[in-house]
Amino acid sequence: MLTSTFVLLQGVGAVTERRWWQEGVLDWHSFVNRSRIAGLSPDRKSLYNEDLSQALAAFEAKDFPSLAARLPGREHWRFYDTCRSTALYLDIETTGLSPHDPAGAVTVVGLHRNGSTTTLVQGDTLTTDRLQAALDECTLLVTFFGSVFDVPYLRAKFPRLRFPMPHFDLCLAARRLGMHGGLKHLERELGLDRAPALCGLDGLDAVRLWSRWRLGDQAALDVLLAYNRADTESLVPLAALVYKEMMLRFGPSASAASGMSHHSPTAYTP
Repeated sequence: MLTSTFVLLQGVGAVTERRWWQEGVLDWHSFVNRSRIAGLSPDRKSLYNEDLSQALAAFEAKDFPSLAARLPGREHWRFYDTCRSTALYLDIETTGLSPHDPAGAVTVVGLHRNGSTTTLVQGDTLTTDRLQAALDECTLLVTFFGSVFDVPYLRAKFPRLRFPMPHFDLCLAARRLGMHGGLKHLERELGLDRAPALCGLDGLDAVRLWSRWRLGDQAALDVLLAYNRADTESLVPLAALVYKEMMLRFGPSASAASGMSHHSPTAYTP
């Protein structure tokens, strides 16, 4: 999907991108290799050729941050298939509801990558260096509402953290698909299961569990870590499902099907 993305070009929006897909211009190579594109002047075509050649060079060099900088955040879902094997799934627990709450703190950070989950705990393993090392190893960050909550909260509490990679926010993508509600609600809607003992827990429970642990209840910390692990690991199947639906709704195949339904076959003639 990433190399089929044309909205990174200045002046190109979703309507133009969709029209090009319907006309058989399905990726950067096919655009550059065509002598002309309907509706584009030779000068504009040449300019876009140069931009896409640079994008291809960045893609081949796996320089995804530079490509991410050219796309609005809502379109970063397009990186998923390319970056799936090196994606980092992240979920945090806090004692505050806002990154701007000076009394709030990040208590637990769950990190899942390539089948393995690591949990960082405040006062022990949760440090800027540990977080940055995990972020530096990934090519795509995947969260649920993380662009609004998790990442701003981490930036506020760990100011030296850098987040140059593309960020696939599953909550915002799901909303574009008409899927509303929190993570647990979507899990139920999509048939994703978690351990029965964790099903009734939410963010307020996470705050209470942390407080109980600080008072000496080790079992409370064990439950909190299991809860965070469940939240973090559930992002993996949810990302696959959301990406599949995004492709069906907004990808080239959807536009091709639309073109076959609403346009004459000549639209597909090279």
